[in-house]
Amino acid sequence: MAVTCNVSLALKIAGILANSVDIGEVPYPVAYGPTYVLTDGVGANQAKEMFTDIRTLAASATEDLDLAGGLNDVFGNAILFTKIKALIVVADAGNVNDVLVGGAAANQFATPWGAATHSNKVKPGGMLCFVAPDANGYAVTAGTGDLLKVANSAGGTAVSYTIILVGTV
Repeated sequence: MAVTCNVSLALKIAGILANSVDIGEVPYPVAYGPTYVLTDGVGANQAKEMFTDIRTLAASATEDLDLAGGLNDVFGNAILFTKIKALIVVADAGNVNDVLVGGAAANQFATPWGAATHSNKVKPGGMLCFVAPDANGYAVTAGTGDLLKVANSAGGTAVSYTIILVGTV
């Protein structure tokens, strides 16, 4: 039986910015919530595979996740991503160090960052999220542009993180 993939991603922001005026208070309510729905397939607003994991890196450790053949889905099937439609990394709130994402030494998956040496710090309890629902997504090139580096920013303590990758194969 063929694996199918259907994903809904949503971000909800609700808040009030308020300021006192001569008599009373002026509120500015903010309600914003983009939602992305990816149905099974390989075109725009579609995805074919998903990888999820909770991982731990020892103090000062790094790992390169091979997006084109080094990961397995929950059913044990090898995943050979060609495009990433969503990349989500959530650092455990109990971490002391940051989780660094991006900037592998070679064969970098760099399309979300624009340059091979660029990376992002995910602070303890924080999240990194890239979403590219169009037909192009973030390109993964097997053998030359498929390694996603994840690193512990410092020594002393381990870090844990949750990663979710959604894309086409």
